[in-house]
Amino acid sequence: MKSSTQQPQSQSDRLSRQAIVYLVLLAVQFGCQPILTRRFAPAGVNRSTIVLMQELVKFFLAATFLFLSGAARESWKNWSVISWLAVALFPALLYSMQNLASIMAYQNLDALTFNVLNQTKTLSAALCTYLVMGKKQSQWQIVALFLLFLSALVMEGIVPVDALLGRFRASEQNTNRNQDRFNTHHLTYGVAPLLLASFISGLAGAVAQKNLQTGARNSYQFSMELCIATILILTASLLVAPDGKLILDNGFWHNWTLWTWIPIVTNAMGGVLVGLVTKYAGSVRKGFALIFGMLLSGVVQALMEPDIGVSAGQVVGGVLAATSLYLHSTNPPKAKTIKQD
Repeated sequence: MKSSTQQPQSQSDRLSRQAIVYLVLLAVQFGCQPILTRRFAPAGVNRSTIVLMQELVKFFLAATFLFLSGAARESWKNWSVISWLAVALFPALLYSMQNLASIMAYQNLDALTFNVLNQTKTLSAALCTYLVMGKKQSQWQIVALFLLFLSALVMEGIVPVDALLGRFRASEQNTNRNQDRFNTHHLTYGVAPLLLASFISGLAGAVAQKNLQTGARNSYQFSMELCIATILILTASLLVAPDGKLILDNGFWHNWTLWTWIPIVTNAMGGVLVGLVTKYAGSVRKGFALIFGMLLSGVVQALMEPDIGVSAGQVVGGVLAATSLYLHSTNPPKAKTIKQD
């Protein structure tokens, strides 16, 4: 007699309390980071010096947390340069390529278009997680991902709230503006590089998730390894990049102040949190934290500037994001059915 049983839902499909805490902390960091950067990072500071110091701070933060966790000796017991190259170098190269493509797109797109298209990272993360790890999304999870993308469009104002209620009427001014956007230069040097950066981000996240989850890599150790690889790549690029000449001419600390360290430390903490979220929640659900961070950023800005307030789009977008997170968390892929004699 044959019977069928279902395999229990895998732990990676569930959101543990630990994962929720990391997701909340990442959302808070992501939401506050733009405000801290605008307030404390002078415009004249060389961006490469900020990135280098950020990676260095992230390295020491990860090392400290690894030591405090008591897992340092076990994590480094079988470490080798070969394993470091295999685990960290490829994601670091991907992230570097992503940064170059993002910079090109940022220079050729307006801020609104950039922010909206940038949210396709969550969709690319789902696709790349399937390609790299074979992790499928259920039908409701796919709906949730597109609902999350819609929430970003609403919060950014590209989809007006009235459009969701069937009361949207495009103005002639908006129509002309959109027609001006869609030209060859816009698509080639703006949209295409950003979509490429989005896909690379998803691929790098999927590779990192595979190393952290299936490879049982400690997330703090992985953050340290990724920092070293990124520092080496960035340092090598400064030999030919314009920023390298600016550092030689003006000095490494040109236009720096003590306040500049504030966004550097918070961004470094965010980098460590990304590793923890990727390990315990996955690269797809990391996108949910970033969307909620966008909402939080709007709320914080409204508190700092009461005249602006919280817009209807931010409220509706937040509700859509919360709904999408609930759908994605409560509708994992069905467990496989195993026939037994």
